[in-house]
Amino acid sequence: MSTASTQLPEGRYGRSADERADRKLKIIGSVLGVALLVLIGWFAYYYVGGNKISAEVISFDTSADSVKVHLEVRKDVDADGYCTIRSQAEDGAEVGRKDFRFDQNATRIDKVVTLRVTARGTTAELLGCHAD
Repeated sequence: MSTASTQLPEGRYGRSADERADRKLKIIGSVLGVALLVLIGWFAYYYVGGNKISAEVISFDTSADSVKVHLEVRKDVDADGYCTIRSQAEDGAEVGRKDFRFDQNATRIDKVVTLRVTARGTTAELLGCHAD
């Protein structure tokens, strides 16, 4: 049996173990949350600001041994790089892939490139562009 004289006043002798554990969890959660936000921000900056060359397939024309691809390339004036294009047959098999370099001192390049294929290609797909 406990009486009023044997109970300790709450909070008089520091925090309880539960309160200390809650505080540690809050601190750890806050640190991890901030780290996650920094990581997401870094990836977003790299994706948006770090890519100095990009392109878009305007049109393409296929024949039995090649695919002519009309590309519009946008890049920084001083950026050099390449874009990778591939073509697939009707069954989905890859029939051609090639890197095309863009070293001109212009911000916008409109160019038709020719991709040689091993069988009739039905697509022209831009896989990506990379700055050197």
